[in-house]
Formats: sequence, structure tokens, C-alpha cells
Amino acid sequence: MLAKTQHGLEPILARELRNLGAIRVKEGVRNVTFEGDKGFMYKANMALRTAIRILKPFKSFPVRDEHDLYKQIQKIHWEEFLFTDKTFAVNSTISSANFTHSHYVSLKTKDAIVDYFRDRYDARPSIDLKHPDLYINIHIHNNTCTLSFDTSGDSLHKRGYRDRTNIAPINEVLAAGLVLLSGYDGTQNLVDPMCGSGTILIEAAMIAVNFPPNLNRKEFAFEKWNDFDEELFTKIQDSLISKIRDTQSKILGYDKAPSAVRKAQDNAQNADLAEFITVERQDFFQSTHPFEGEKTMVLFNPPYGERLEVDIPVFYGKIGDTLKQSYSGVDAWLITSDFQNGLKKVGLRTSKKIQLYNGNLECRFVKYEMYRGTKKNK
Repeated sequence: MLAKTQHGLEPILARELRNLGAIRVKEGVRNVTFEGDKGFMYKANMALRTAIRILKPFKSFPVRDEHDLYKQIQKIHWEEFLFTDKTFAVNSTISSANFTHSHYVSLKTKDAIVDYFRDRYDARPSIDLKHPDLYINIHIHNNTCTLSFDTSGDSLHKRGYRDRTNIAPINEVLAAGLVLLSGYDGTQNLVDPMCGSGTILIEAAMIAVNFPPNLNRKEFAFEKWNDFDEELFTKIQDSLISKIRDTQSKILGYDKAPSAVRKAQDNAQNADLAEFITVERQDFFQSTHPFEGEKTMVLFNPPYGERLEVDIPVFYGKIGDTLKQSYSGVDAWLITSDFQNGLKKVGLRTSKKIQLYNGNLECRFVKYEMYRGTKKNK
């Protein structure tokens, strides 16, 4: 199988897969390949925090042009996966000199499948782009085409808890990736001082209590497959639920906007994690360390100036001043796409810097170790 992810999260996803029990785990570019049985496919969809979707490759074959593609698609015994009363959708990604338009590849694949059924049964399955019975993925690299079945359906970042967001919400997969990259494991306190709709807080709470991120999801694509094993699925689900644990660590979010505080509280409630998360109305720049003397991590996604209008140099300068003056003893992490006017103005020395992407924005996820006294004493 192949799990897709965001750039920079491949090592984290590979570690997640190994911890879940996958074998032959291999990192790629924005993906990780692995092996596992049907039960593991169910478990991976429910439990992986940094996967966007999971594909199950079915067949690879050489293709030179669209005629080759059409003929190869027609060779597949589609009755095993689909029939005339079912629906399907095709998604394509291409990296080839011979194929230049992914939408055309999808249409050609659709035509081949429709013609296959029409020729044999004088009827055809329908296209449903939103909730098809079968999601088909075509990937063409140079002269090799790989046809896969999408086991997930909707992107796995859609956990189902976030029905209220702010102007610039962070993607759930990226939020989970940030928390895992920081080394947070639930044994320390965590503060998000600019929490917005609470995504980082909720993903951190899920990690702290070992809550499967997609447990509350309404549907996975594999549930519509002919070979779906509901008994096995329930067994895997129950096994994951049995591993949920309690935590004594404190997870705290601040936001100065009352509307954001309410949204974050509602989303934590939707995720069944409200008992582990506290959200308060507070301006970070007026705050002090809430857990003085306790092992604490500060992790946040401040405005980049892309969708939220702020005076970036002044704003980031105040971030550095507040951390230095009021948050000694913490490990502070932040992500930003503004390197010149933002990151440089923080005025603190980074101890770690990781390249990531937030959507199409190239970002840096950076760590500041806020020592008590001087670094030399530390």
C-alpha cells in the first residue's frame, strides 16, 4: 500500500506505520509505501495521524499513449470491483512527457471502464465525484501507469470534529505532524498561545490519550468494497478504542478573540476531548508561563500575513520578547512562511529548523529553547 502525506512529514508517517505494525516501510516523496493485510488497511485509515489518504495498488503496466492506456484498462476484470448499478470516480496524477493533462487521463480511464460494461452488459456504472462506490487512482510516471484503489475516500485530514473554523485554520494532518515533530508525547504540558479554532490542541490531546484520529469519521471508501469485512473492521476498531489512555498533562489554548475561543471549545467537544483541553481568552503578549516549574512545551501557528493582516516585523518581534521575558524554561515551537520579516525579527537563536509546507506555502518549523538564566548555566 501507499500512504500519501505532506512534504517533510514522511519520516513521521514512516515511524507511525512501524509503530502500528506495518512491514517493508519505505519513505518516498510525499508518500510512504508499506505492506500489511486487510485488517491493517482498516487500522491504518483509522489510526494514522499524518496520512492524507491510503492507496492500494492493483496493477502496473507500460503505456506510451492514450490508446495503450485505454487497452490496458479494458483488460481488467472490472466485475470483481464494480458493476452497472454502482458508481465510481477517477483521479489521476501524471509525471510523463507522453501525457500532459491529468484530467484527460481520468476521462480516458472512465471511457474504458464504461465501454467495458456497455460491451458486455449493455449497461454502465455511473460517475459520482462526491461519494462513489469505488475511488480509482491513476498514476503515470514516465512510461509506467499504476492503477490503485483509494481506500480512504475523503482526505484523512477530515477528522469530523472541526465544523467551525477561523480565517486561516491549519490542516489537521499538518497540525498532528507539528506535534509529533516537536517530540510531544503527552508526558509534558502543552500551550498553544494563538490557538484559533483549536486544531493543534485537539491533535495534541489525541496523541496524549492515544485516541485514533479518524475514529469519529462517518465513512471510509473501503466500506463500500465487495470484500469489506464488517466483523473484522469492528474488531480492529474495538482494539484501537481499548488502547485509549488517560493523561495528567495539561493542554491549554489562548486566543484573544472570544469567537475563536468558542470555536475551539466547540471543536474540542465535537472530538470528545473537551475534558483534556482548556481554552481561555488571553492575549499571548500579556501572558506569563501558566505552568511555572513544570515541563512545558509552547507550540503555535502565528499569522504569516497571508490571510490575516498583521504588522509582521512588529508582531514577530513581540513573540520573541514575550517568550524571552515570560516563558523561561519552555521549549517553544512555531511555524511560519515569512522568513525575512517574520522569523528574523523573533530575535532568538533557533535550536532546530525543519522545512515543511502549509498548503503551497514553504514554511519553517523552528524550535527555541528558552533557558532559565543563561545557556551556559543550563
